[in-house]
Order: sequence, then structure tokens, then C-alpha cells
Amino acid sequence: MEPGDKTDPKYGESRKFDPKFKGPIENRGCTDILCCIIFILAMLGYFLVGIIAWSHGDPRKVIYPTNSHGQFCGQAGTPLEKKPLLLYFNILKCASPQVLLLLQCPTTLICVERCPTRYLTLLSVMLSMNTEDQEYYKQFCKEGVDFSTMNTPAILKAGLCPSMLIPSKAFTQRCFPNPGMMRGSGIGNRTTFENGEGVTINTTDLVGALKKSNMAVHTRAVFMRIFEDYTVSWHWIVLLLVIAMIISLVFIVLLSYLAGVMVWIMIFAVILVIGYGIIHCYIMSTRLEPDETGSDVTLYDLGWQMDFTVYLQIRQTWQVFVIILATVEAIIILLLIFLRKRILIAVSLIEEASCAVGHVFSSLFYPLLTFALLALVIAYWVITAIFLSTSNDQVFKVFNETACPYSGETCDPKTFNTSNISAECSDAECLFAFYGGETFYHKYLILFQFYNLFLFFWCANFVTALGQMTLAGAFASYYWAFKKPDDIPGSPVFSSLARTIRFHTGSLAFGSLILSLVQIMRVILEYLDQNLKGTENKFAKFLLACLKCCFWCLEKFLKFLNRNAYIMIAIYGKNFCTSAQNAFFLLMRNILRVAVLDKVTDFILFLGKLLIVGIVGICSFFFFSGKIVEETAPSLNYIWVPIVTVCVGAYLIAHGFFSVYGMCVDTLFLCFLEDLERNDGTVERPYYMSEDLLIILKKSNETK
Repeated sequence: MEPGDKTDPKYGESRKFDPKFKGPIENRGCTDILCCIIFILAMLGYFLVGIIAWSHGDPRKVIYPTNSHGQFCGQAGTPLEKKPLLLYFNILKCASPQVLLLLQCPTTLICVERCPTRYLTLLSVMLSMNTEDQEYYKQFCKEGVDFSTMNTPAILKAGLCPSMLIPSKAFTQRCFPNPGMMRGSGIGNRTTFENGEGVTINTTDLVGALKKSNMAVHTRAVFMRIFEDYTVSWHWIVLLLVIAMIISLVFIVLLSYLAGVMVWIMIFAVILVIGYGIIHCYIMSTRLEPDETGSDVTLYDLGWQMDFTVYLQIRQTWQVFVIILATVEAIIILLLIFLRKRILIAVSLIEEASCAVGHVFSSLFYPLLTFALLALVIAYWVITAIFLSTSNDQVFKVFNETACPYSGETCDPKTFNTSNISAECSDAECLFAFYGGETFYHKYLILFQFYNLFLFFWCANFVTALGQMTLAGAFASYYWAFKKPDDIPGSPVFSSLARTIRFHTGSLAFGSLILSLVQIMRVILEYLDQNLKGTENKFAKFLLACLKCCFWCLEKFLKFLNRNAYIMIAIYGKNFCTSAQNAFFLLMRNILRVAVLDKVTDFILFLGKLLIVGIVGICSFFFFSGKIVEETAPSLNYIWVPIVTVCVGAYLIAHGFFSVYGMCVDTLFLCFLEDLERNDGTVERPYYMSEDLLIILKKSNETK
């Protein structure tokens, strides 16, 4: 008797023979109606949050920097259209990393056409009477300044010009000091200088402050370079992803006709691709000889570098790649050796799945609908999040140089000049500080963002569940058709989709809700983990790590349970809890087969995904590195940016197409287990499985 034939009573009774059962039942009722109603109400609330966000939000706050008057720099159709960059009058007040991350400083901010490239002080320009220098300086001042009629103290008191200009570079449309540009600017040759306000500053202190301020923007600069790489390579990335989609589709089509041959080709191709990676990395490591300048530096000595291409110039990096790839290669080969008998059974199950996909060919195109719905969900979430984050009001605060009792208080720029504040504090200014507010809407904005994230998880899981149940119903119709393909109902995918939406929307909402609650808890734990990184409470960190591990395991288990519950719902039409229980008990009654058969097929399909990613990844590496067509390859800051993007995208595309096979295998596997419990191969109770599976399991159907 095959392992798993004996059932354990504590996991329920085996399925009994039912002569009326011919696959997914047609006479069924609506399931989990209460959860369906809750989901509909939640979606209405989600649309309401979107409407509120779109009515209050302003995405220009993200796209354009804001000056001290709350105006957007570079916005089309405004006087500042040709001034897209933001200049800080006194960058030394922005030395705090926290201030820099908020992109606002307690200093005057103006929009300029370009960043200053010279070191100048207002005092030196006024004393030199150099017309050219004055015209250059004037472009970084407010409108209304007149060097011919105003003196330096009057200009500084009115806050019309910065006291000095420092060579700067534009990062994220903001002018930040660039110490590398100071050579030859006049600063590098001085030990002290006047800041234009009669105060002597040590050059070392200035450069130190500038380096400190640039530490906070260095990370942003890296992201800016990554963004630049995307702008010049996005069309090539899209082309390579289209190629990945074509390869995946061709692979699946070939698999549906030549399953046995394609599986073995896939297995050996993965071994060859990883082997090529090992050889390539080894050759790269040998080229970087230890005596070569800098190549003998270890990763530990180098530390964290924002420019990741630096690591590729180190011999140890390629050695690490060799070790990782060799370990993966060894694991795969050992698994193939020890599981060779189970792989033969898994190949037969994949061949059966190939027959099912061949007869239900429209199932191959269903992932396109899932992709479209997920893209819609993601787009709605991103747009709503942006509008919510930009729906705050402009907050202006009092900034001053000397002591003032009103410093830091909110103010109104329209009435500030006629208020008591300007009279008592002569140097005080009412400047734009940040986006915020004290209204009811602004106080609960974080709750709206949390609700937006939670509904995103719920909707994304719902779309995934819809696809799983639809495909499960279609493939179950194939399995329980005794005479294939004559007994297969027409349009099985469309019929299953209509049946799922009409009767089981509530069950889909129930299963996706449970999974979403676990996912949102993981997000909360990650947020707490970030906040506890600076603390010394070891117990809290340990407890948090345990919780994160537990919720990760719980999420994986729920995904597995939900997937099988949706298969049972598609077949029998019962509610989610009952179906989940029946699926779990059925699997536990056949736990050995689950361990040695179903998971082996998952491993083989995973190798197929790796093969597609490996092929596309190698092609993208040779293209972006200029080894195929050097003239066509774009000039990039980081070559790994498009390569990693293509590899991740190729895996998601391959996963989308292989998910059809994965769902088909899981559905056929559950039907196969029920077939063994319901039937015995007699004339009255024949098996529905294919002849190949009957031969492998050493079973047969009696003939009349």
C-alpha cells in the first residue's frame, strides 16, 4: 500500500463515494455573506478616503520644492517657471541631519535658475563695485534689491540677499554645498574669512559643517543617481521585461506539450546557468590579483559604500559570489540525487498539469487579468498615499537672529508686517516651515494613511485569491471529467470566474482579510523595530525579533491554507472556514504524499523561474555592461540598477505565468487525493486520474 493510503481518524473521515459527484457542483449558495458586506463597506470607505485625499492633496508639494513664501519652484505657468532650484540663504543653519531630511531650514529660501558656482560675500561684492560680480550675485537675491542705492547692512537687515554664496550642486532640485567645488573658489586658500555680517569664520569649521550637512544628503544623492539611471535605461528595462514575458509564455506553451522533456531540460539548464556564473565569478576574481592596487582590500576594511560598483573592484567580492553560487549548485544537485524517484512522480503530475493547461488553454492568459487588477490596486494606493501626504496646509513660523519671545510661533505672512511681532522683533521673518495643520482632518491624517495601507493589502490579497479560486474551479472541472476532453464543460475559466464572483466574494474577502491582518501586524512590528534600533533594551529587541519570526511563519502558513481552502470552495461551494478545515484534514490524512510529491513539484517549478531569471539576467548584464553592443548601451552611474530591476521583474513575470501551473498542480493534487479516497478502481467506482499516474501508483481501473 502506498504511503499515505491509511488515514488518521483524528483528521476526519475519508471522502465517501458519491455517484452524483462530477466535479465542481453547480447548485450552490452565497458564502460568508457578512464578510462580503464588510468588504463592500470597507471599499466604499476606501473610495471616500481617496476622494478626501484628492480634494485636499496637492502633488506639486512632492514634485516641486517650496520657497519661504510657500511658492513652488519651477512650476509651469508661474513667474518661477524658469527657476526650478531652491537656494538656502544660510546653509550653515541646515547642518542638522534631521533638518535636512525635512528639506526645510530656519533660513530664507528662494527659487533660482541655477546654483552658485563661485564663493562670494555680499560685503566683498559691494566694496569692489564690480558690475559683473554684482549682476552675478543679484540672481541669488530677492526681487527689489538695488545695489546702487542700498548698502550692505540695509540689504542684510531686509533679508534681500544671502550674506555669502558657497559653490553648490543641485540635488533633488535643491542647492547643497559641494566641498569638492571649493578648490580654486577662494575658500581653499584661506584660513579665515568674513561671512559678510562682520563675523570671522574659520575655514576648517566651515568645511566640517558642510561635510556634516552633506552626510544627510549623500544618501539622497545616491537615490538621485539611481533615478537618473532609470531615466536613461527605462525603455531598455521594459524591452527586457517584455522579452522575459515572451520567454515565460513560450516556456509554458512548450511545457504544456513537452512536459517531460522540458522538465529535464529545465533542471539541467539551471545547473548549467549557475555553473556558468561560478566560472565567470572565478575568472573575475583571478583577474584581480592580490598585488593589484586596492584589489586585496577586504569587504570588512571597505565598510559600507554608497557606490556599489566599488565592491566589484575587490577580489573578495567575486570570491563571495563563487561561494554562494557553488553552495546553491551543490544543494540543487544533492536534492536532485536524493529526490530522483520522487521527481519521476512529480514529473508525471506536471505532465498531467500540462494536459490540463492544454485543454484549458485560456488559463495561460488569466495572469494578465491579475496583473492588470494588481496594477490598478497599486496605482490607486500610491496615488492616494501621495495625495494624503500632500494634503496638509502650509505652516509659516517666526524665524529670527536675535532674541525674540515669538520665535518658533506660527504666523500669517499676509499680516505679519503689520503685527506686533515685526514691531517688537525687527529682524524676525515669517517664513514657510513645513506642511501640517491643526484641523480635525490633519490630526487624523496618519489614520487615513494606515487605512490606505491596510486596504491596499486587503485588495491585493483579494485579487490574488480571485485568480486562485478561478483557476482552481477550471482545473477541477478538467480533473473530474471522466472522458477528457469530451466531458470538460465549455469555457471553464469564464464559468469559474463568474461562479466565484457571484457566490464566493465573501469567502475571498474573509481569507484575504485574515492574511491582511497578519501583514499589517508585520508592518507595525517593522516600524517598532526601526524605532527601537537606538535603544539598549535587549529584552525588547529579542521579543520583537521573536514576534517578527512568528508572524512571518504565520503568514506563510495562512497563504498555504488559504490556497487550499479556495480549491475546496471552488469544488464544493462551502464557506471559507469549513473549506479550510476540509482541505487541512485532507492534506493531514495524506501528509506523506504532501511532503514528498507536492513540494517536489513546487521545487521543479521554482527551478523554471530561476532559469528564466538567469537567462534574462545574463543578457541584461552583457547588454548594460556594453559587451554586446557597446554603442547602444546607456551610460549609467550604477550598472546594477537596471540589472537588478530586470531580474526582479523577470522573476515576478515568471512567477505570474508559473502560478498557473502551480495552481493547476495544487488543484490536481487535492483532486488526486480525493480520487484515491472516493474511488477504488472498480467499474462502479473508477479512478479519474490519468493512466500515467495509475501506473506510477500501481493502480488500475477495472474494465467491464
